[in-house]
Amino acid sequence: MNKWTKESYEEFRSYLKKNQDVSYQKFQEKLVQTKYEILGIRIPVNRRIAKEIAKSDVASFLKVTKHKYHEEIMIEGFVLASLKEKETLVKYLPQYIDLIDNWEICDGFCASLKIVKQDKPFWFSYFKEFVKAKEVFKIRVALVIFLNYFISLDYLEKIFSLIEEITVDSYYVNMAIAWLLCECFIRYKEETLAYLLKSRINTFTFNKTISKIKESFRVKQEDKEFVESLRRKVK
Repeated sequence: MNKWTKESYEEFRSYLKKNQDVSYQKFQEKLVQTKYEILGIRIPVNRRIAKEIAKSDVASFLKVTKHKYHEEIMIEGFVLASLKEKETLVKYLPQYIDLIDNWEICDGFCASLKIVKQDKPFWFSYFKEFVKAKEVFKIRVALVIFLNYFISLDYLEKIFSLIEEITVDSYYVNMAIAWLLCECFIRYKEETLAYLLKSRINTFTFNKTISKIKESFRVKQEDKEFVESLRRKVK
């Protein structure tokens, strides 16, 4: 496999710029709040590039990566998600997750991390620690991982308990909680409803959960009407 050098990485950056879509860049700049410069490369293109990089010497790629562009971070995440060995991934995960500063990179990376399916007890224990973090996107990573891989009766009550532990009041955390609880409701209505009735989550998050449930095409009309009756009044 080809090893990466500083020179080949700069060639890679030039290639990224050639794939820039200015109209998409302007669209993303309105949608994604990030400290990174957005080139405007569509996600399928980023995935295709990452797939090719995954065929090379990934360790050498990760040594020379730079973090100026939004797309660099996204592609690096897709490359990491392609790793087959749990121990290798765990080595790189902390430093990568520290780079995440927006919902698009967070959610795309989490949805790509299929290795989680291979050892759910290990990965649940690993990611549940992120719930205790103070950093917004560390918490969101955990929530979106739960959403993608752990909505089952084996983990449902654990997820509810972890949500109750979250003390960081952030839009991106609150929306992830609402999204997660909506999916829980769709799959396990009675259990999730029982949790919502006793939940201590803040009013914004609770009402967003209700809204997401009502917006879902997978929820019956009578259930939508019932959850609407639970909506909290905003003081």
